[in-house]
Amino acid sequence: MQELDIAGLGSVRVTRKEDNVVVIEKDLATDQMVLAMGPQHPSTHGVLKLECLTDGEVITEAEPYLGYLHRCFEKYCENVDYPAIVPYTDRMDYLSGMNSEFAYAITVEKLLDIEIPRRVEFIRVIVAELNRIASHLVAIGTYGIDLGAFTPFLFCFRDREHILSLLEWASGARMLYNYIWIGGLSQDIPVDFTKRVKEFVDYFRPQAKELYRLLTENEIFIKRTIGIGIMPADVAINYGWSGPMLRGSGVKWDLRRNDPYSVYPELDFKVCVPDGRHSEIGDCLSRHLVRALEIEESLNIIEQCISKMPSAEGFDPKAAIPKRIRPKAGEVYGRAENPRGELGFYIQSDGKSTKPLRCKARSSCFVNLSAMKDLSKGQLIPDLVAIIGSIDIVLGEVDR
Repeated sequence: MQELDIAGLGSVRVTRKEDNVVVIEKDLATDQMVLAMGPQHPSTHGVLKLECLTDGEVITEAEPYLGYLHRCFEKYCENVDYPAIVPYTDRMDYLSGMNSEFAYAITVEKLLDIEIPRRVEFIRVIVAELNRIASHLVAIGTYGIDLGAFTPFLFCFRDREHILSLLEWASGARMLYNYIWIGGLSQDIPVDFTKRVKEFVDYFRPQAKELYRLLTENEIFIKRTIGIGIMPADVAINYGWSGPMLRGSGVKWDLRRNDPYSVYPELDFKVCVPDGRHSEIGDCLSRHLVRALEIEESLNIIEQCISKMPSAEGFDPKAAIPKRIRPKAGEVYGRAENPRGELGFYIQSDGKSTKPLRCKARSSCFVNLSAMKDLSKGQLIPDLVAIIGSIDIVLGEVDR
């Protein structure tokens, strides 16, 4: 084999064979180009910037740049008292405010070592699971939009409106609830709330199955997601992944099961992981499947909570709320299973102040996004959109 440098052709290898046939092989590698994707718009994941190094259409490296939606959450926490932090948690992952409030409340309650009324616990789980479904509907609907499917987006947002109406009826707010307080709730649920929730569950079950078929059995959607952005289980664990991202890699890890809190130990539900029949375990399609399957499990959890919840007779949702929250000196870490994974809070108390000495939020979105380099290497530019959509990030929580 002889290698020549021919002007205009780059590196060319000329191989002569015995039958005098000349085979010319050209190295098609080109100069690498830097391609910036975003930031473009102050909503969804438009405030994420990806600096991509590309070789033609192939991505060799993608570096995420953050901070375009910085909220100063942790610094605010040091300047307000413990109850006043609850509304700020809503504004991190604004698509699942109830779940974020839940995680913060159980962390401070762990520091205070107080017992929560059982009815409060069941109400918390009901609103958290409703919010989980609403969040997954946004994830599935916008994922369809990312890949060119518009109809599922309309279906998802139509049914999400039912959930937002229920949560607004309970809390008085559409998305930023301030409903789950330290030690209790801001108020009890309305009289017919559980009846309306049960009606929604009965209505939504067939709708969820239709939505599942609409995307998961769509040939174009499958081709755009199967085998793309594969993350092996061991690498996902090393990155600290959690939630549907980790379960999409085949790891059965769910804090509601593995580190249970509230009344989840009393409830019967499955931890959803892909079985490899419909997708390659760890790819974009697997992560989508986990979210689609979790909707059904959340419906089951809600039904069980309604049937097991104590009556409202003599119930005061604020009975266990301390009049003044001044925890003893110490530190605590509490966590909960949010729609996007583990949301944790590390809190330090000096034992004197009604404000935290330090409050650090552990964002699952931030941790999941940190794996972009491994996920995107060797993928095509259009596949990068599918990968980002499969992570289901909310920049309000990433940047905090």
